[in-house]
Amino acid sequence: MRNFLHDVCKRLIDIFGSLIGLVIFSPVCLVTAIAIEIDSPGTILADTPKRVGKNGNLFRLLKFRSMIPNAHNLLHTDPHFKKLLEEYKKSSYKLHDDPRVTKVGKFIRKHSIDEVPQFLNVMRGEMSLVGPRAYYPFELEEQQKKYPNTVALVKEVLTVKPGVTGQWQVSGRSEINFDKRIEMDAEYARRKSIVYDLIILMRTPLAMITGKGAV
Repeated sequence: MRNFLHDVCKRLIDIFGSLIGLVIFSPVCLVTAIAIEIDSPGTILADTPKRVGKNGNLFRLLKFRSMIPNAHNLLHTDPHFKKLLEEYKKSSYKLHDDPRVTKVGKFIRKHSIDEVPQFLNVMRGEMSLVGPRAYYPFELEEQQKKYPNTVALVKEVLTVKPGVTGQWQVSGRSEINFDKRIEMDAEYARRKSIVYDLIILMRTPLAMITGKGAV
């Protein structure tokens, strides 16, 4: 009964919260879309592989494009990006100096503006406002090989929906390696607290403004 009430309350918060978020950020979304269009050719939204959601279900995470077109495929197939790909894997699938990022992209990534379209993922029930990071399938596979002690933690993380924001995002975000991130995500999955969700939501604006740990 407790889990049922938690899930119902969380879903209601997700629906109303994402609606409010879309209304508040609609002017920002418009300006961002125009800026992306002017800054570089390509689509407004990022064309990236699907992410892993609750129970291992794959979905397309919506983000404003912050990189050059076809950036993901280029990283994995273009010989010019071979060293960058190696660095990408070694640094827990995060790059602090990525040449694929556009000028506009650098700004919107720093302040998490690229994440705003994920409110639509929340509305569709694929994500929650608060939850673990939505990982790529290959990322989870490779990182579990690198950190074998995280296998059980990943299973726990996949019992809940990924979030637009979360515990590790407001606690250093990309400055935290995978093993620490997944540990924090698993702790969140065990906790299942509406009060804790609200605390994370209140901390998120400061993380967006300061851009701490963003890449």
